[in-house]
Amino acid sequence: MKRTNWFKDAVIYQIYPRSFKDSNHDGFGDIQGIISKLDYLKELGINCVWLSPIYDSPQEDNGYDISNYRDIYKPFGTLEDAKQLINELHKRGIRLVMDLVVNHTSSEHKWFQSVIKDNNSPYKDYYIIRKGKNNGKKPPNNWSGFFGEGAWEKLPGSEDEYYLHLFAKGQPDLNWENPKLRSEIKDMLKFWLDLGVDGFRCDVITLISKKQDFKSRFPKIALTGKDAYVNGPRLHEYLHELYKDVYVNYDTMTVGETVLSTLKQARLLVEPEREELDMVFNFDHTDIDNYFGVKYFYRKFSLRRLKKCVNHWQKGLYQRGWNSLFIENHDQRRSVGRFGTVEEDINSSKCLATTYFLLQGTPFIYQGQEIGMTNAHFSSIEETRDVELANISKVIEKIPFFRRGMKNVALDVSRDNARTPMCWDDSEYAGFSDVEPWIRVNPNKDQINVEKSLKEENSLFHFYQKLIKFRKEEPLVKEGEFHLLSKGSPHIFAYERIGEEEKLVIVSNFSNKERKYKKLKKWDYDDLVFSNYEENSYVHLKPFETRVYKIKK
Repeated sequence: MKRTNWFKDAVIYQIYPRSFKDSNHDGFGDIQGIISKLDYLKELGINCVWLSPIYDSPQEDNGYDISNYRDIYKPFGTLEDAKQLINELHKRGIRLVMDLVVNHTSSEHKWFQSVIKDNNSPYKDYYIIRKGKNNGKKPPNNWSGFFGEGAWEKLPGSEDEYYLHLFAKGQPDLNWENPKLRSEIKDMLKFWLDLGVDGFRCDVITLISKKQDFKSRFPKIALTGKDAYVNGPRLHEYLHELYKDVYVNYDTMTVGETVLSTLKQARLLVEPEREELDMVFNFDHTDIDNYFGVKYFYRKFSLRRLKKCVNHWQKGLYQRGWNSLFIENHDQRRSVGRFGTVEEDINSSKCLATTYFLLQGTPFIYQGQEIGMTNAHFSSIEETRDVELANISKVIEKIPFFRRGMKNVALDVSRDNARTPMCWDDSEYAGFSDVEPWIRVNPNKDQINVEKSLKEENSLFHFYQKLIKFRKEEPLVKEGEFHLLSKGSPHIFAYERIGEEEKLVIVSNFSNKERKYKKLKKWDYDDLVFSNYEENSYVHLKPFETRVYKIKK
């Protein structure tokens, strides 16, 4: 089958299954619940769904700890339900991208369980297992992981061996050095592609190759050892192997979650002639409101930093690769109240949406983003369910200097802010379920829900609908060259998308005050094709006003 670049015309909607829609009255979202809402997604205008993990799992990390790659977590449904979902999506012209989690498995996977039961198990080399120091009294080295803990755990039943886990203890890292493991992964990919899946979002894919010296590193503020396990020495070899042995035979797409990767590293992953990945998620823009790339070290948002970051990636991948565009996902807090927006003004969300949606790349919308769902405003750690936050809170407790302020920051940036149930209506459990959900419903469900958004002509939902339609119909959004216009302004984000005969000009005021922008004089009212206000001033932008001009060169 010939591979195409269909992903360049995609608008992708991310579904977090346990929080989308409950169909069987147990407080958990499920596959049949998703199927029941496909017409809603079609109405929005999306043409691809990214589905967070639905595989069988003990759910230590909400499905990113997989115990069986070829079966479904029972509360979500069955393999037959998954097949039905694929068919129902395709009937509506919507493709499906699955989450691919192959840096690690669950400790309950049959491979790891075999290792625990038998020290001579053929699966022992599927994992990274090393002898500890001082006759097993200390871990093999001082590496730390992403959830605030050391990266090694004593192998159950062993006196001196440890296994590597860069995430939770129940997520042992796989040993990609083993060709038998890579063969297993390729067979699993073919299994899903043959069922009709259209692509994969590759979870923490830049971690799959590790330096094999396993030496201790100089302690860091966070992630000691990352130089040994991020963008490792055989990463490109492994990704190209997956491409030539699997992906080349399907009309599929891959997008990699490339944590801690620079633009230079990302180019190597997405340059088409290298045959590795089609897109990457970079997280530079999500780090502009923190220090050192650590979200718990909060700093005030700066529009100048955002523009610098966007310019860097738009220029850097132009005609060399392809960007992914996102402002929310299951690992990020909500965009409302972030990136210069405010909860009290829907125009700020429309301003942000326009600004990111018309860049070059494939836009992603996270469930609830299209209606303006906000952070959950948790009042205590006990209200949350996130294993990352639970581990980080233990670290905070041990450091008196951090304890007071960091607790509130941790709640504000918790991943659970984006994981509360989808608000379909203003009923007790927001139309997500008729019983108490696995995590509490956002208290502002009465004001922010799908039912209300569909009824209101000027809602954020209808604005996204128009944005999607405009993007699909305007070739300049796909192909035009990016040029930043407002580098120095602390309030205005303006840029051009330039084609051979025409150009788009996108101008947004990231301020709750009216702002003068002299360059508005250059463009005629007749060229204005999109705005979140019905009336527009000649030289002033209203609070959080966004405009799009289409101009003949």
